Amino acid sequence: MVAGKSFPVCLVSWRDAVQLSRALAEMIRGSFSPDLVVAIGRGGFVPARIVCDSLMLSTLTSIRVEHWGVAARSLESATIRYPLSMPVRGMDVLVVDDVTDTGKTLEVAARYLREQSPACIRTAVLHHKTCSAFVPDYYVVSEESWRWIVYPWALHEDLAGFCESVMGGEPVSVDDLLSRLKERYDMVPTRRDVKSALRNLIHQGRVEPVGKRFLSKRAWD
Repeated sequence: MVAGKSFPVCLVSWRDAVQLSRALAEMIRGSFSPDLVVAIGRGGFVPARIVCDSLMLSTLTSIRVEHWGVAARSLESATIRYPLSMPVRGMDVLVVDDVTDTGKTLEVAARYLREQSPACIRTAVLHHKTCSAFVPDYYVVSEESWRWIVYPWALHEDLAGFCESVMGGEPVSVDDLLSRLKERYDMVPTRRDVKSALRNLIHQGRVEPVGKRFLSKRAWD
């Protein structure tokens, strides 16, 4: 993410995330019966577990593909960080993640899994951004206009990054942060979540309290 760049951010609630995951399972039901579900860590852990629960599947494992950091910061390339711990030769495999953005994560995951000689691979996500170079087999929501999506399992991590990005070089209040997050990212987190993000930033040594205000310790131009 470029410092100072403005773009819309969508906060997904736990309730909506569960509903989307169940809707994804219903799309898969009757059209594909996987022998194994592979969650893409970390974003796919929760959706994959709910899909398995909805479809009464107990065969769930995961791999870790790293492409995005926190708060829309893209890493240089997508790589397999933690590979499969079991053979998938001859299996019908369903790969689950939360979102396709550039598509690199699922592209790399699918290529890696094909090398393990499964019978079939299908991919599924909650949100598919149409700008993605990779189109999954199943998705619940098609995102025609690009926006960064924050799922509840990444809320505090991402929100800490977004708060830090709008702090600037002077001490700011919680109200300042709420106003700047709305202005720059059109996001409206709760005061409680912003305070939690600040506690995390202080604990990590990235922010220091100044009275009732907070000062970022990152270098500012």
